[in-house]
Amino acid sequence: MKLNNLQFLLAICMAALLLGGCASTSTGPDTTRGSDDADSGMMSDEKEMVSMGDLQDTFYFDYDRAVIKRDNHAELKKHAEMLKSDFSKRVRLEGHADERGTREYNLALGERRANAVRTYLVAQGASRAQIDVVSYGEEKPADRRHSEKSWAKNRRVEVVYR
Repeated sequence: MKLNNLQFLLAICMAALLLGGCASTSTGPDTTRGSDDADSGMMSDEKEMVSMGDLQDTFYFDYDRAVIKRDNHAELKKHAEMLKSDFSKRVRLEGHADERGTREYNLALGERRANAVRTYLVAQGASRAQIDVVSYGEEKPADRRHSEKSWAKNRRVEVVYR
């Protein structure tokens, strides 16, 4: 209950800050702004950069590892920006593993992977309250075949906006 009250208070504070930012004047040649831009206080170029349709939603991991690959950092930063720009957005991080290992181990590994992504997003400024973590372990493979190439597709975290 206390967490819900805190979230409500933070949402009100964020709304007040965003509305206060709308009073500034535009410095660009185009002074007409859509309602979405006015609500978020973001410039249109920034808004396009973090459009959900353009974001990668699946991040892959090495065998038996829960370390985010360096080449995924830029894309994950875009997700963090998306979450920072709209406090009402929520995301579920779904952790997965390949079929090797016990069911319990793979559930724990999927959770460690999803938590690694959450930690990264929070470090980039996203709110922990916006992010839920779930692990499916080996239960929802992207590729059901039994090969290294297939297993590599199953070692992942999927980012699902809700």
